[in-house]
Amino acid sequence: MADSDRYIVATDGACQGNPGPAGWAWVGEDGQWAAGSLASGTNNIGELLGLLNAIRDHRDIPDLLVQADSKYAIDTYTKWMDGHARRNWKTSTGAPTKNVDLLKQLIQERDARRAHGLPDVELEHVRGHAGHRLNSWADERAVRAAAHGKKGTESRWSSLDGQAPIDVSVDPPRSAQDRKR
Repeated sequence: MADSDRYIVATDGACQGNPGPAGWAWVGEDGQWAAGSLASGTNNIGELLGLLNAIRDHRDIPDLLVQADSKYAIDTYTKWMDGHARRNWKTSTGAPTKNVDLLKQLIQERDARRAHGLPDVELEHVRGHAGHRLNSWADERAVRAAAHGKKGTESRWSSLDGQAPIDVSVDPPRSAQDRKR
């Protein structure tokens, strides 16, 4: 870890078509990672799953910083999900809230951290496809997972379960979405 008190993890989601086969991923500053695929989902579902799994997989990390390129995921976690729950899973306009099952899991993870005396997860917005190395690695893993989803594979892979960690000191393979730096 770069800072002995803080662990940094980047998250991303991907979708081939929207909706379509989807993927999610998180990549930690030490090269640990996890990714998962869905045969059918949306980009927002991928983004929320990346965030949820990053928090869930780091339950015991007191000072967890999650970097995400999705304002939707960040705003859902920091601003909207409690209001949706208070309004019986309706948005501020009265429309049904989307992805309620994921929001309930995010609230459960947040509340479990609080019950164990851990501080809330800190979230930081980073620009996607703009040379942020950890976010680029998370994107690479999420896109790869979405490709598995396209084959009908719904699964999860992780360095925590025996896969090799990533060398995050180097850039990931460039995707067509990456901009020149």
